[in-house]
Amino acid sequence: MEGSRTPPRYGSLESTRWPPAGAGPEDEIVSMADSTTTIDDIEGELFKIERIREILVRRESELRYMMDDIQLCKEISRLKKELQKLIALPENEKSNEEKQKEEELVQQIHKLVETRDFLVDDVEFERLREREEDKEMAEFLQSKLSKSYLQKASLQPESTSCSPLRVSTSRHCSCFPLQHHH
Repeated sequence: MEGSRTPPRYGSLESTRWPPAGAGPEDEIVSMADSTTTIDDIEGELFKIERIREILVRRESELRYMMDDIQLCKEISRLKKELQKLIALPENEKSNEEKQKEEELVQQIHKLVETRDFLVDDVEFERLREREEDKEMAEFLQSKLSKSYLQKASLQPESTSCSPLRVSTSRHCSCFPLQHHH
C-alpha cells in the first residue's frame, strides 16, 4: 500500500525523487538553479534587487517628505487667509477675542513655518547622505568590477575591445542593469 502513495510535490510539476543515500556520485546532485546559473550570477541578481529596494525606499521617503510639505503649506495658507481677514479689520473695531485669535494665528503660522524649515533641513540631510552612499557604492563597484574584469581578462585570450566601466552616482541610479559606455 505504501508503494501506491504519490510522492509529495514541492511547487514543481514533477514529483521530487530522492536517490538513496550513497547511490551515485556528487555530479548527480541538481541545484534549484538552472545549469548555466553561477553563484556570481545569483549574487549579481541579489545585488541588483537590493539596489532597487534601496531606490524604492528612498523614493518612498521622498514622497512622504513631499506629502508632509504639501500638508504644511496647505495649513499655513489656510491660517494666513484666516489671519488676513482679521488684519483687514480696523484695529479699533477688533474685539479682545479677535485680537487674541490674531495672535494665536501668528504663533501657529510661526510654528508651522519652523516645522517646515526642519522638514527642508531633513530632506537636504537625506540628499547629502544618499549622495555619499552612492559615491561609496560607485567606488566599491568600480573596484570590485575592475578586479573581476582583470581576473577575467587574464583568463581569456587578448580582447580587442577594452572599454572603461562607468557607474552612475545619480540619485535615481540609472545603472540597472550596469552599462558599459564606449
